[in-house]
Amino acid sequence: MSEEDLERYEAEIELALVQEYRTVLPLFKYVVETERRFYLANEVKVTLRDSTSPACVELDISDAWVWDMYRPARFVPSVHVITFRDVNVERLPERDD
Repeated sequence: MSEEDLERYEAEIELALVQEYRTVLPLFKYVVETERRFYLANEVKVTLRDSTSPACVELDISDAWVWDMYRPARFVPSVHVITFRDVNVERLPERDD
């Protein structure tokens, strides 16, 4: 496989991931960004551990979808994240059902 073939393959995977993201977005309440991953989730619990130096953030994420083009199954029941870096949790606008 040439470098050009690999780039084309990765571009196709990324396009499919964007399309999947747009399809599943209405199923979720939160967007969660960490330094390593991007999640869509329906439950997010954030715990700040400021007794450590440096302080760390623990996330318990439930009913989630993971933005990862190499992961065969992107829907996961739960994720536990521990990080010393920035975390962004946004509540998505309410949807009309």
